[in-house]
Amino acid sequence: MCGRYASTADPATLAMELDAIDETGDEELRPDYNVAPTTQVLTVVARHDRDDADGPARRRIRRMRWGLVPPFAKEVASGAPLFNARSESVATKPAFAHSLRYRRCLVPMDGWYEWQVEPAPDGKTRKVPYFMAPADGARVYMAGLWAVWRDPRTPDAPPLMSTTILTADSVAQLGNMHHRMPLMLPPERWDAWLDPDSLGHPDLIVPSEDAVARIRIRRVSDKVNSVRNNGPELLVADDGAGDQMALL
Repeated sequence: MCGRYASTADPATLAMELDAIDETGDEELRPDYNVAPTTQVLTVVARHDRDDADGPARRRIRRMRWGLVPPFAKEVASGAPLFNARSESVATKPAFAHSLRYRRCLVPMDGWYEWQVEPAPDGKTRKVPYFMAPADGARVYMAGLWAVWRDPRTPDAPPLMSTTILTADSVAQLGNMHHRMPLMLPPERWDAWLDPDSLGHPDLIVPSEDAVARIRIRRVSDKVNSVRNNGPELLVADDGAGDQMALL
């Protein structure tokens, strides 16, 4: 599962690193240490130029709503946001099947959060947040799908682009945190996954053991529990010493 994550890269940096075109517009997108569903997030897609459909596809950085809105939806707020999609079943789910064939993307992030139910100082239990990220501080890129939705009530309105992150059964140390994990794609899989001229890649929708091995888990402040809190302090390791002090 991936329901909250951190993303501090700016579009210009991503465009330079990935040899991509920045199509995010002029609106500033600040570092977000507490990304939640329905937030505008950065994605990486590969598309042909509109005036050169036979030319090479180029990587493009785009801003999308996190929580996929299928093209057939009557309205945006119909049901819970589709911010995750099970990789094992996307090919057969109406909400995701078309996107798997024609609209695949990468979702860059610094790492993601999960919560564990643990004993609290008062003898009860509470959810304790942990942050999962590469030990070397590198970015990770998750396999995603995207869609274009047009409001049937206002056909002249700009279309809404939205995205979802694929998940898989957790493996290795990540299985201790949650039974599902976001599907990390290593660089050698990016081109095949993004290729707009291919119709899906089921062989790519499997966990990368090397990518998982790079992930380290650390406990962080419970300030991340509230989406109102957003800053680099959310990523600082917290060993829970404050909890012990409360018992003295």
